[in-house]
Amino acid sequence: MEEEIKALQKAADIASEIAVNYGFQFFAALVILVIGWQIAKWISSLVFKLCGRVNLDITLSKFFAGVAKIIILAFVIIIALGKFGITIAPFIAALGAVVFGSTLALQGPISNYGAGLTIILTRPFVVGDTIRIDTVVGIVEEIKLAYTLLSNEDGERITVPNNQVIGKIIYNSSENLIVEQTLTISYDDDTTKVIQIIQEAIGKESQVVSDPAAQIGIENFGEYGVDLGIRYWIPTRLYFQVKYEVNKQIYAALHNANIELPYPRQTVCLEKKE
Repeated sequence: MEEEIKALQKAADIASEIAVNYGFQFFAALVILVIGWQIAKWISSLVFKLCGRVNLDITLSKFFAGVAKIIILAFVIIIALGKFGITIAPFIAALGAVVFGSTLALQGPISNYGAGLTIILTRPFVVGDTIRIDTVVGIVEEIKLAYTLLSNEDGERITVPNNQVIGKIIYNSSENLIVEQTLTISYDDDTTKVIQIIQEAIGKESQVVSDPAAQIGIENFGEYGVDLGIRYWIPTRLYFQVKYEVNKQIYAALHNANIELPYPRQTVCLEKKE
């Protein structure tokens, strides 16, 4: 029993000694971290506002604000560790060893961050642009270091790793998307008249972009008729909605003008044997 009491007294003495020797340092370090965190947030917000005043792109503004916050927090942590007499040099050396040992395992994520930094600095596209990469099409909602977030008309959110963006051919059409389609008319019809009818039908849809103007012309001479190429721009967020409405108006206009669209026909002749 006496041994247990002595052990408890010894533990209490050690705890008291630690509290006396390191209590103030711990409290000071905690105060430094709290104040440093608030200063980092304030500076980050200030940098973001300054970038907005000079009309800097929103992606770059967020990037510079984030970098400023990380730098301030890094200095604050170093100062807080110094209160305990801990130097940062051994941690840097250990971190370097860990990074070197895990380079292969983290090759994918690291390449994403490097590609994200390239996108942010070179700005091949910005938030709000419509881009197409391979078969992926969407509106840029956010650009992170690791990935780029897109959305489409159906409300789907598409996450594209940044290493799948850099090195690829990127089609950037700002906030609009082009409609390209072919319509076949008979060789007997007046192409000038048909083109005018289609042009007027497209012009009735207010959501179709006026600049650049719609393009309609003879694209090919097909087996069953003249192939007319139709090209016009519409807002990406309303792509299918507007496209279907324009198609309906074109079809109605051609029908009212008694213009029949050709289709494959087959004539079967039956001979009567005598």
